[in-house]
Amino acid sequence: MSKEKKTNNVTGQMYDTLIRPVITEKSMLSSEAGKIVFRVPLEATKDEIKTAVETIFNVKVVKVNTIRQAGKVKRFRNNLGCRSDYKKALVTLVEGQNIDVTTGI
Repeated sequence: MSKEKKTNNVTGQMYDTLIRPVITEKSMLSSEAGKIVFRVPLEATKDEIKTAVETIFNVKVVKVNTIRQAGKVKRFRNNLGCRSDYKKALVTLVEGQNIDVTTGI
């Protein structure tokens, strides 16, 4: 009998989909409940985020919620500036699985 090895088809686009994990006090508390927060590109879809997390970290994703945050207008001395828009993804994992985002990949 031959055992088929499960190949992990990680592409560069998957690494581009997950820009970085969001490390705040609130996101660390939610990570204990199996919810991880990532910063993602504005054009990323929920399906792309789900496949990227499942493939890169070898975990099973239950659902993905996304939050699109508009940039604020800020003043510095006499100049007005605008922060850029960004998107966050709240990834819920299957119970019992965990990702340690504080260490490198």
